[in-house]
Amino acid sequence: MNLHITKSKNAESFYICKSYVKANGSTSSTIVRKLGTLEHLLVEHGPTRDDVIAWAKNEVKIETEKYKKEKEAKTVLIPFHADRQLDYNKQTFFRGGYLFLQSIYYQLQMNKICRKLKQKHKFEYDINAILSDLIYTRILEPCSKRSSYKTASEFLEKPSYKLHDVYRALDVLGAECDLIQAEVYKNSHFLGNRNDKILYYDCSNYYFEIEQEDGSKKYGKSKEHRPNPIIQMGLFMDGDGIPLAFSLFPGNSNEQTSLKPLEKKVLGEFGCQKFIYCSDAGLGSEDIKAYNHMGERAYIVTQSIKKLKKEEKEWALDTKGFKRVSDDTPVDITQLPVDDKGLYYKDEPYTTKKLHQRLIITYSPKYALYQKTLRDKQVERAQKMLDSGNTKKNRKNPNDPARFIGTIAATKEGEAADIHHYLDENKITEESQYDGLYAVCTDLLDDEVGDILKVSEGRWQIEACFRIMKTDFSARPVYLQDENRIKAHFLICFLALTIYRFLEKKLDSKYTCEELLDALKTMNFAEVQEQGFIPLYKREPITDALHETCGFRTDYQFITKNKMKTIQKQSKGRE
Repeated sequence: MNLHITKSKNAESFYICKSYVKANGSTSSTIVRKLGTLEHLLVEHGPTRDDVIAWAKNEVKIETEKYKKEKEAKTVLIPFHADRQLDYNKQTFFRGGYLFLQSIYYQLQMNKICRKLKQKHKFEYDINAILSDLIYTRILEPCSKRSSYKTASEFLEKPSYKLHDVYRALDVLGAECDLIQAEVYKNSHFLGNRNDKILYYDCSNYYFEIEQEDGSKKYGKSKEHRPNPIIQMGLFMDGDGIPLAFSLFPGNSNEQTSLKPLEKKVLGEFGCQKFIYCSDAGLGSEDIKAYNHMGERAYIVTQSIKKLKKEEKEWALDTKGFKRVSDDTPVDITQLPVDDKGLYYKDEPYTTKKLHQRLIITYSPKYALYQKTLRDKQVERAQKMLDSGNTKKNRKNPNDPARFIGTIAATKEGEAADIHHYLDENKITEESQYDGLYAVCTDLLDDEVGDILKVSEGRWQIEACFRIMKTDFSARPVYLQDENRIKAHFLICFLALTIYRFLEKKLDSKYTCEELLDALKTMNFAEVQEQGFIPLYKREPITDALHETCGFRTDYQFITKNKMKTIQKQSKGRE
């Protein structure tokens, strides 16, 4: 504290001021208390100016002692002035949710991977800062690269690079996409053992806001049924739902051709040799199954009952021979109540030209009721379509109610054919015989059925991965045009998903994606007169869990600037 005296034409004023250091390293001061003008102070503390100065210095000493005691008691008093306006262009709002993502980022040693890239390519910009900010903004505020740079400027740690450096970095990230994936997988073992004995694989596609094909952006069967060119992504995920590796391929390619190149990278560059390959029927062709029957690999893939050969199909649809999964007790599934929640199965050898396999058919009354309820509503809609005369079919949607509408062309002699539409009861009956049934094909001939089905049920997590990338991380539409930068965009989405999934796992998957992302997005701070920060979020069980998991706390009533710097270091594992 110090005494500050200002003189004007009409008065001499006395203040107690406190010095502090700004974020840029320069010093400034703030008024702690106004003592008054010399004219007024002479009345009480005179009779001379020297007497007033002596009194004022004693007040400074008292205020200093008071400040020291308050500091020791961890109490912070900051004066506000009702007559002082805000400074121009001064930022007081800061995002802090990225600190928890940063904790995972540095545990994955992403900074060391970036160091390798810098040594290899000899660039000057800070690619670690760029990549980390792009990942954090993809999770917290998904937007364009330009807007991501603006969002990162609101972080507690501001960007140490320029916008043009971001686009330069994208070229490097795209070129080193495979290397980064392999290094991230190796480093991920620092966070605990990976459940890589089970690998799930699936594909999805992402559309571009363009009208013409270009490079890998081709017209294909879009998941969103859009007419735009698309690019496809193949994704491997481990048994805990954490992404392992991805690849991109043209939008007009058959997705089955995408598996082998990516799996060879997993086998070679990642060192994964022994695992069970699990996918849906679309990525479980005879060739793919034969490929995963080699070495120490095995497979569990779903099987379309409708596409089975006649003999196997008849056996699958036969209601006899089922057992309860939990205890292998024989069960007549035709006698089960509709509200039964059990799961039942039967299996038999299923030999093809290339493989000795096992075909498992399961039946769930709960699933059967769900399918029947869904179909009844569709039949009801089909009848309404008939009544209104609207019988047009949507060829893109296999669940279109119009599939239950049959057509007959009745021809009278010498006249043109009349078209007659009707509700196709045979079609309804045909579909009903598959209610509650589900088929799995595997080369694990001696494993317990329950274990095999548990692995197959885990496929929902890879579908969730694609949903998070598309919906929560806004991976599409893609606005980039350069092939390398497109690859970098999906690499950032992949790394964002990986970091998010690890954080989710550390929290024991107690919170939904919506709850966790909402919590991270609200963990913001207000800077108070450059003295420190006040949290702007509500303390809840989820914020406590985040702090306990990541090893630092930001939920104090006030956080000094030095303390916040310590927290930032802790989030990087440096203290």
